[in-house]
Amino acid sequence: MKAVTVKVLKDELSHQNQKELVALCLRLSKFKKENKELLTYLLFESSDEEHYIKSVQNQLDDLFENINTNSYFYIRKSVRKILTITKKYIKYSQKKETEVILLLYFCTQLKSFKPFIRNSPRLQNTFERQVLLIKKKLSTLHEDLQYDYQLELDKLLH
Repeated sequence: MKAVTVKVLKDELSHQNQKELVALCLRLSKFKKENKELLTYLLFESSDEEHYIKSVQNQLDDLFENINTNSYFYIRKSVRKILTITKKYIKYSQKKETEVILLLYFCTQLKSFKPFIRNSPRLQNTFERQVLLIKKKLSTLHEDLQYDYQLELDKLLH
């Protein structure tokens, strides 16, 4: 079966009544955990973005605390997993400011992580790639926000 375009889906959904739409959403949420998480964000957390950011940051704190530090292999694997989770939450929000905040937080946590990431070129590269992404996203924000987040980024880099 081939998936149809978003426009075709939108047109078809506009012809459905409310009960059918609710049934479709519930059925969609049963198939994948990410669908359920996205619906949770849209229904309960999108109205309070600050609370959403804090909850994601708390989850990232927990994940960083539970990293196996026996070798850099395990650290790299865990950091990649944490970055994937961070990107998933960024994707749910779709707000550039939230993306910058969460990536800055991820980089801050990574830089302050012990053992130091300077001892691993791969972890250092991961950090640098995220810093470049933050710089790219900063340019799309309002000037006042750019200035504030640029100060945070400068503090992180020095």
